[in-house]
Amino acid sequence: MERPASPRPPPPALLLPLLLLLPPPPLGAGEPLPTESRLTNSCIQARRMCQADPTCKAAYHRLDTCTSSISTPLPSEEPSVPANCLEAAHQLRNSSLKGCTCHRRMKNQATCLDIYWTIHRARSLGDYELDISPYEDAVTSKPWKINLKELNMLKPDWDLCLKFAMLCTLNDKCDRLRKAYGEACSGPRCQRQVCLGQLLTFFEKAAESHAQGMLLCPCAPADRRCGERRRNTIAPRCALPPAAPSCLELQRLCLSEPLCRSRLVDFQTHCHPRDILGTCATEQSRCLRAYLGLIGTVMTPNFVSSVNASVALSCTCHGSGNRQEECEQLEGFFSRNPCLAEAIAAKMHFHSQLFSQDGADSTFSVMERQNTNPALRSLAWVPSLFSCTLTLILLLSFW
Repeated sequence: MERPASPRPPPPALLLPLLLLLPPPPLGAGEPLPTESRLTNSCIQARRMCQADPTCKAAYHRLDTCTSSISTPLPSEEPSVPANCLEAAHQLRNSSLKGCTCHRRMKNQATCLDIYWTIHRARSLGDYELDISPYEDAVTSKPWKINLKELNMLKPDWDLCLKFAMLCTLNDKCDRLRKAYGEACSGPRCQRQVCLGQLLTFFEKAAESHAQGMLLCPCAPADRRCGERRRNTIAPRCALPPAAPSCLELQRLCLSEPLCRSRLVDFQTHCHPRDILGTCATEQSRCLRAYLGLIGTVMTPNFVSSVNASVALSCTCHGSGNRQEECEQLEGFFSRNPCLAEAIAAKMHFHSQLFSQDGADSTFSVMERQNTNPALRSLAWVPSLFSCTLTLILLLSFW
């Protein structure tokens, strides 16, 4: 009996163009922390390339020495900067370090940010370029999958903030991180810096779905208990200063720390209206991520009361003198920011929908509606393209 001929493999020339069109999978909140190799242009990688070039290496070493020896002056002061430092800064602007970035969840983040701010000193070296975020964050549109068995453990009369807290408790990683900052931020003698450090760790390492659910949970206007639980998510009694300092002093302290400076610039980049019509600069997801990134720094914002979702810094502009307008602008960037307010309101509305879904299976997922973003819209055709490619492979296998 004659054996049937083995199916010929699909011609590579037909499959390769289609396969090349498929983009790499996006980085999701539940995936491992990004390494330098997964970033488009990590500052750590860029410095490694710079050190392989003798001219670039010498210029970076000279600039690093300059920036470490020159402190940030007061606004009325003009620093005296040696000419060789200015020359080194100019040389590095055309090197592999140009345009390098970091990631908020990357390993060696502190090292990456130190490199970034060494390069991004302003031409006077006495100030910083505060209009470009040092972070390159991938925007994803992954659904939040909820196990119905977990939902059944939540009592119907619980408010949504309590329900989100319970969902965190049912997740091992979220529960462990939450207990760590809860212990550090509780008690009459809590150490504020330790508390802030644990808060920063929680909002950096917990899955965004859990962290945002706990902090941005919707409450009924008359439900003060829910509002107070939401406000106490970041333990205001310990994390915030006992007496409101000057907002300008908070800003000065923040700019003196590479991490806080980076988070503040990221917030300024992604949460500001870019025109007089109030059009927001970037997607709401980026704004919220930048906002939550400030929690645990000296610029930690919080809800101002238990009856609404208004947020503010814990500081004052009294006694700001001739810098009153500057101080009020900084304070208003949190308390009177339409982009931030709209992003928070949209996220709270989304969170309220999570508990109004009906699912027939053991799990269901809810996809958050993103505002206009070409980068996200371009991903919509990937599954259909993959299906077409798979169909073509199957058909060609029978030739």
